[in-house]
Order: sequence, then C-alpha cells, then structure tokens
Amino acid sequence: MSGRKRYKLIACEILFREVCFCVSQSKNIIDVDFMEKGLHDIGEKNMSEKLQAQIDKTDTTKYDAILLGYGLCNNGIRGLKAKLPVIVPRAHDCITLLMGSKEKYREYFDNNPGTYFKSTGWMERDTNPNDIDNSMTSQLGMNKSYHEFVELYGAENAKYIMETMGNWLENYKKFTYIDTHTGNFDDYKKLVKSDAEKRGWEFDEVSGDTNILLRLVNGEWDESDFLIIPPNCKITSTTNDDIVSYEKPSP
Repeated sequence: MSGRKRYKLIACEILFREVCFCVSQSKNIIDVDFMEKGLHDIGEKNMSEKLQAQIDKTDTTKYDAILLGYGLCNNGIRGLKAKLPVIVPRAHDCITLLMGSKEKYREYFDNNPGTYFKSTGWMERDTNPNDIDNSMTSQLGMNKSYHEFVELYGAENAKYIMETMGNWLENYKKFTYIDTHTGNFDDYKKLVKSDAEKRGWEFDEVSGDTNILLRLVNGEWDESDFLIIPPNCKITSTTNDDIVSYEKPSP
C-alpha cells in the first residue's frame, strides 16, 4: 500500500453521510469516530473536553495525522491538541463543510439573513438541547416543565420564561436545505418545505459540495482552506478570515 496514509478522522455525526461518501472515495485509509451532535449544545468547555478525550484515545503509532470533521463550532475545538499533527478545515461551522467553501457560505449568509439550514444530517440526527443532561439549557435550569417553573417562580414568571424559551426561532424566517448530492433524499426536502409553509417561512434549496471533506481525507491540505497544527500545539481562534490558528507549547 505504498503512498497511502492512515488517518484518524473525528467528525460530527451531522456530516455522517457526507463523511462516509468521501471516505469511500479516498485514496487513503481512514478510520472514523463520529461524535454526537449534542456536543454543540453543552458549551465550549464541555465540548472541548469531550473531543480532547477522543483525541487522547488515538493510537499515535498507528496514524499519520488526526483529521477533524468540524469547524470552529462556537469555539468548541479551541484548545485541542494532540501528539500527532491535527488538520482542521478553516470553517466557522459545518455549514461551510456542507456548502463546500467558506466564501459561498458567507455570501449566502449575508444575502439571506434569518436562515435556518437543514441537511440529511440535521434531519436524521438533530437533537433537542432540553433532552441532553449537560446541555446549556440544562445547566441554566431551562429544561424544566411549566409546572416546575410555577413552583419555583410563580405563575406570571413561569409564563414569561416559557414564552421567552419558546421564541428562540423568532429571528428565523427561512429554511434552506443543502443538497450535497450523496443520495436521493427528496422526501427530506419535501418535509423541510412543508415545515417552512406551516411556519409561514420561505424555503430555498442550495447545491452543496463535499470537496472540503474529500480534500481533508485525501491529504490535499492547501493553506487557504486547512490548518495543519503541529504536534502538541493548541488550536486557537482568530478574528480574521483564517478562522483558526495554533499556539505553540511553552518552552
């Protein structure tokens, strides 16, 4: 197997179908660990700890590098480090990975404010933060029932809390389904369109692209779209278009 590399890919399960498709096409040997989507709901510190624990399980004698199937994801990958090189896409979140470029995502985002994105992964593996024990809503005590809030804060306050919690979608006005062409899922598109109609929202469909994920597993890491973090260096975030950087260990 001359010329083939072996990589450990740690990815969010939202990208399950896209990752599996790209791994099946890759010239390299890829072992994948999928992490539950709920990591996004438990806060930066807890998400980082979960991912670091998964990285620490990696057999450093078996792999040439660790690949992250994540964007910055609300700083959830910040602080991660490994004894192997780590490669991460320059992306704020998984929408970039589904659309195929940060530039395409940024253009769509700027021209379509209030958009809630959907894909096969979001249809199949989305979770309610209130159902996760250590989610941010749970940590803030916001996963209680109306009657529990009444007992704690009184009827008027309970009504206000429930109304406020129920309005988290009020800033959205559009569903956009990202078709990454990894199979025929017209039924999902119809469900999203139907949901948009029920809410009185707009519906749109965009053509996605798996090229970032495919280049990730193929080892084609150009500097504009990927960051290669040397061993023992921590991932950091930036305020510019680089999105991610790294910090060398103290001497």
